Amino acid sequence: MHRLPKINYHDIERIIEFDFVRATEAAALNSLRWLGRGEKEKADAAACDAMRGMFDLMNICGEVVIGEGIKDDAPGIFKGEQLGTWLPGAPAFDIAIDPIDGTTNISKGAPNSISCIAAASPEEGVKVALRDVPSFYMSKLAYGPRVIEYTKKRGDSLHIDAPIAETLAIVARAADKRVQDVVVVMLDRPRHKDIVDQIRECGASLRMIGDGDIAAAMAPALPDNDVDLYMGIGGSPEAVLAAAGIKCLGGDMQCKMWPRDEKERKILIDEGYEKDLEKIYSADDLANGKNIIFCATGISDSALLRGVKTRASGIAETHSILMRAKSRTVRFIRAQHNLKEKTIRLRSDQREHRI
Repeated sequence: MHRLPKINYHDIERIIEFDFVRATEAAALNSLRWLGRGEKEKADAAACDAMRGMFDLMNICGEVVIGEGIKDDAPGIFKGEQLGTWLPGAPAFDIAIDPIDGTTNISKGAPNSISCIAAASPEEGVKVALRDVPSFYMSKLAYGPRVIEYTKKRGDSLHIDAPIAETLAIVARAADKRVQDVVVVMLDRPRHKDIVDQIRECGASLRMIGDGDIAAAMAPALPDNDVDLYMGIGGSPEAVLAAAGIKCLGGDMQCKMWPRDEKERKILIDEGYEKDLEKIYSADDLANGKNIIFCATGISDSALLRGVKTRASGIAETHSILMRAKSRTVRFIRAQHNLKEKTIRLRSDQREHRI
């Protein structure tokens, strides 16, 4: 029997995308038992184990270009790690990954934790699809399609360094709201005191979150969401993952590297990033090209997704989002998992486990 010649499918992410969702679902389900237990490292380890286990079944050559773990000094999936079978001829993907965004939240049983993946297949003219930003933190400003459409029509423009009052006024006009009705989401951190004071002085509505700014940064770009703006300083890897999702939703963001202190600034300058310190990165700068997939599964409720819900009948319900930048197709996936039958493959022992 003769084998058919290999087909070089130009749209490979369309075929493989649901396997990425299975990976975030597995991470969410496997970490659920640590919800509210005060053990964020164990929750993260459980999510990583399940996610790696799912990738072991995927016929891809995946390389992690943006991982986690080092930043939090926690168990994680690290930059440079290979995921997938790596069989000859398998499609290549660059992968940005956060098995749990919001580990502190999951340890406290609090809202706003998700598991998410961004992946990019090779694309002509795109050298770096998912940018690995060298700074620990970035200053961020994220907004949705309505703001973009408004600024194009009116000639106004948002700028991350503009006065807060000016930014809120533009967003209010774009959303057809009063400034006091504009909703801004921000991480609850001492470093944001000046920004918080300015937002409150303008009278806008402020929602502070404890952790997990990927979902929060994407919220303004979601249809039928009451969040108008995300701003503040958060992790650089999270900025790239959020940028991938925001691109798929038709929104945008502006980011700048934010050195924590003079020591980090000096290190960045010594490494050749002095000019980049003043650079404003758009969503397309951080997640470049159209061959990008973003998917996430909720662990606890967030502005992006509902968390995992378990029932007495032995059913767990997950809520996920799956998007492609090329088509801007947005799928919200509600899945029911029969916990009496459901198994998850774990990397730690290469076996299937009941949840």
